[in-house]
Amino acid sequence: MGIEFSPLKSFAAKNLVKITILHTNDTHSQIEPFPNNNPKYPGLGGFARRATMIKKIRSQEKNVMLFDSGDIFQGTPYFNIYGGELEFKLMSEMGYDAATIGNHEFDNGLEGILKQLPHAKFPFLCANYDFSNTILKDKTQSYKIFEKDGVKIGVFGIGVELDGLVNQKEYGNTKWSNPYEKAAEMAHLLKKEMKCDLIICLSHLGYNSKEGKFCDSELAKQSKYIDVIFGGHSHTFIDKPYKYLNSDKADVYICQVGFAGIKLGRIDFFFNKKIGLKFAETYTTKKINNQV
Repeated sequence: MGIEFSPLKSFAAKNLVKITILHTNDTHSQIEPFPNNNPKYPGLGGFARRATMIKKIRSQEKNVMLFDSGDIFQGTPYFNIYGGELEFKLMSEMGYDAATIGNHEFDNGLEGILKQLPHAKFPFLCANYDFSNTILKDKTQSYKIFEKDGVKIGVFGIGVELDGLVNQKEYGNTKWSNPYEKAAEMAHLLKKEMKCDLIICLSHLGYNSKEGKFCDSELAKQSKYIDVIFGGHSHTFIDKPYKYLNSDKADVYICQVGFAGIKLGRIDFFFNKKIGLKFAETYTTKKINNQV
């Protein structure tokens, strides 16, 4: 796994199944692009342009998946006025396959999440938030399995610790658990019991931490079976996925595309299940601007 080379040089294209995965994180209610006079991100971002780019890629590739790693809410007046309804509706129109929950999803409390969930036509995956004693009981999933051209893809989500980050009244009786332990549990389940060929973690931990907190870089090193971590929370612009060695010395990729929908991330995986071949081609993420 993880050897990066051209599929055409290794096997005939007909022997390979290609899975194209697109991802976003920390879009923070940035419905419209930044104004053209913005000093850092002039004309970048915006849901309409992202939708155009996704549609174009889907017209070019057979097996496309689309995920988000949390903090969909908060950041512009659209959230203040509509409470997340517009974000979920637009993401549903774009055909997101799944998302995880970020800390800003709690900004209007558990009631705010519950109110907007009917507008999301995709599941929210979060294995280390236990909502069983809250109004969100049975409203989220720990994981979901997808199948594309005979390739089984297991996806799970993990979230940041809420205590000290989110007001307790906003998350109520939500119970948070160690994300490394929960990730290990989910990855083992998906690989060994569910026999998934590709395992994806949607993480809202943040890429790195100088304080010894939980983070994606450490998760990658401790993990087994996870192939790629789509991260969020730290607003890190990773233009080309970082590659780490996990505890079995196998490759695991970390991807993150900053914030506000400025960029759209992409990574392609190729499979030949008959001989057990799996490898990835990584990409520089694309800015979403007037050139789309």
